[in-house]
Amino acid sequence: MSALPPGFIPTSDVLEGRLSGADVRRLELAYGNEELLYGLDVLGLAGPFSRVTPWELEDERGVRRINASGYAATPFGEMPPAITDFMQAFLRENRAMGLPQQSTGPWRAALQANLVRLLARELPSHADSQVFFCSSGTEAIEGALKFAKAWRPKAKFQISFASGYHGKTLGSLSLTPNPEYQDIFRPLVPGALTSPYGDLDALRSLIRRVGPGNVGCVVIEPIQGEGGVNIPPAGFLRGVGELCRQHGITVIADEIQTGLGRTGHWFESAAQGLDADIITLAKPLGGGMTAVGATIVRAPIYKKMLGGLSSKRHSNTFGGGALAMAVGMKSLEYLIENDLPARSARLGEQGLARLQALQARFPKLLQAVRGQGMLFALQFQPMVGVPLPGPLKELVFEATAILALRELHGAGVMANLSLSSKRTVRLTPALDMPQDVFDTMFDRVEAFVQTHPNARDLLTRTPPQVTARLAAFAASKPKKRTPSDG
Repeated sequence: MSALPPGFIPTSDVLEGRLSGADVRRLELAYGNEELLYGLDVLGLAGPFSRVTPWELEDERGVRRINASGYAATPFGEMPPAITDFMQAFLRENRAMGLPQQSTGPWRAALQANLVRLLARELPSHADSQVFFCSSGTEAIEGALKFAKAWRPKAKFQISFASGYHGKTLGSLSLTPNPEYQDIFRPLVPGALTSPYGDLDALRSLIRRVGPGNVGCVVIEPIQGEGGVNIPPAGFLRGVGELCRQHGITVIADEIQTGLGRTGHWFESAAQGLDADIITLAKPLGGGMTAVGATIVRAPIYKKMLGGLSSKRHSNTFGGGALAMAVGMKSLEYLIENDLPARSARLGEQGLARLQALQARFPKLLQAVRGQGMLFALQFQPMVGVPLPGPLKELVFEATAILALRELHGAGVMANLSLSSKRTVRLTPALDMPQDVFDTMFDRVEAFVQTHPNARDLLTRTPPQVTARLAAFAASKPKKRTPSDG
């Protein structure tokens, strides 16, 4: 056996913990996304972190924190035993092909059937729908856009909604109306239009203005996650579906963050009365251990793009791989057997009630709180309370959430920023987080709020050297910021 070249890092060094935290940060800064990791390092958030339990992580100093981060992609926490034990059994016992690209595969076949049956319980019109697998949420959206385009090829426009987020590959980015992410990549995919979220009259007017026959699809999140957990008015999604059905416009429900139990329902769009033509799934389907995306499509639309000799018009190298499909199956089983959507709804009510009580007591820190199931948002007041010009205002808004994230981290809770809502921090705890851990998490959030009764405390309690390094970093890396949060 040949020796590894000088400088190569053996897998055993990583597996057995011989790569120190300092080594990890040095390598990431040298060879990875240096700017992002530098900013996290300045804030003391860069890690690396190790698993203590599925719901708690530990830094290299031994400090433990409850993990409510992960952007909803760790539905059962870090390395959940239900999934890792199954993966070990799969690796020992599976004999099916790993990548059945030009043949049938039992794991893919079974997961396709299970997903369609699960969806058809909520929306019987999908009983004969078909599934296309990929490896991420943005790929699922890209596939959905192609299905919609093939179904109505002469249509020029696709409509999404303000503050929405659908991914960062070119097609999904074109429907993510955020100049911070879009501008450097222009021209984007032509025909992307934006309508105010929650305003059915505005959508109706936009469709009328461009002509209903010119609209290929409407893409909608049933609850906007990156937008800051924006919950639409009652009846909005149902109205979107009725309006689009009237004009033959394909509706794509982006359930990548909301689907499979996060919001207390299997499919949040269905719970709100929308019978979408295409549903995209990803994050929870991989159980926090593998990359799985899925696009579920009505059969006539599916066959229009992938029918007959055109069945290779859209393909994916790793989508449908046996390990990913097996983990997807096990994740669905675990969700069903433990009735996690119902549990998410129940704990979500408890958590939101605690946040609402805190907002009422500390309105100078918390402008608003929102939640649905195990998806929570804390929207902070600006930490500088005087009027500021646009670019500086947006920078202060962004810094407000960043420093709130840092202070929550110090209080023992790991949270998420919201990419399209600058003053908002989200909590996306595991759906099976034990009640006592869940309660402790909110105890820590409450302790954080009590010690920061005013938004300016986020700034005054930050060490001056950290503030100075962040300011220098921000000044050296100017970027166009998206107006948000008023």
